[in-house]
Amino acid sequence: MIIITGAAGFIGSCLVSKLNAEGFTDLVLVDDFAFPEKQKNLAGKKYSKQVHRDEFIAWLQENHRFCQFVFHIGARTDTTEMDTAIFDRLNLNYSKEVWKTCVEFGLPLVYASSAATYGLGELGYSDAHELIGKLKPLNPYGDSKNDFDIWALQQERKPYFWAGFKFFNVYGPNEYHKARMASVIFHAFRQVHEKGSVNLFRSHNPEYKDGEQLRDFVYVKDLCEVCVFFLHHRKDPGIYNLGSGKARTFLDLVGNTFKALDKQPRIAFIDTPADIRDKYQYFTQADMSKLRAIGYSKPFHTLEEGVDDYVRNYLVGSKYL
Repeated sequence: MIIITGAAGFIGSCLVSKLNAEGFTDLVLVDDFAFPEKQKNLAGKKYSKQVHRDEFIAWLQENHRFCQFVFHIGARTDTTEMDTAIFDRLNLNYSKEVWKTCVEFGLPLVYASSAATYGLGELGYSDAHELIGKLKPLNPYGDSKNDFDIWALQQERKPYFWAGFKFFNVYGPNEYHKARMASVIFHAFRQVHEKGSVNLFRSHNPEYKDGEQLRDFVYVKDLCEVCVFFLHHRKDPGIYNLGSGKARTFLDLVGNTFKALDKQPRIAFIDTPADIRDKYQYFTQADMSKLRAIGYSKPFHTLEEGVDDYVRNYLVGSKYL
């Protein structure tokens, strides 16, 4: 059995779909399954069992001998949430329990970290282990992810294979339930349909023109490809960046959304909210050299390719992966 936590969420459900496509159907899905909107992400997928996240550790202790691999994707991902107790419980301490259980029973583990750990990027975007303890995230979510990365590196007892992935700005199918935390493409698509135009944040940094803030946007299908690579690879443990490796502007992103809808761009700019203005990232770009150095050679979708696929094949018609 292969375990996927956060299986009803955005990235987790896409990974379930990818594993099904690769012929894996003996899957154990772990999540809080109380939200009907997230259940739509799992419709038509093949799996063996659902386990509530609160019961998972006890279940794994009882059933570890049947398990082959653990993908720990589940987390609280709201970057505007300021209650550190929530992140301590759901991200930091829960992940420690998953790790310890995998160590105890010799299970390989892949877990989701985040590019939010990099803060304003003062130290760049290298995934070198020696830099992780020096990073300064901008919010409790980023802190929780970085705290776990630091903790994992400090452990004398580690799973016989493990990897943590710093996900950058992920977009793609199955994010309908994410509301304000959905990708800019998702919100742009909705705005085009509702009013024919898209609002972007104005730049408050003189080094960047409006709309030319840069992010590393990565298509969720590429993340799933990397996860499957590590399912088979099972060596070269460590923490890895997982982005496209190429920063692009929000104007590029929205312009390609309009193009995929066969519409001319109509873009307006609004002030970045004052409460997040001083913590706003103007540039992110994953250094992907470590992943490439261990033999991962598949190309990543360009922004043009990813946006076109997402919009035409999923957002139009509200389809799921």
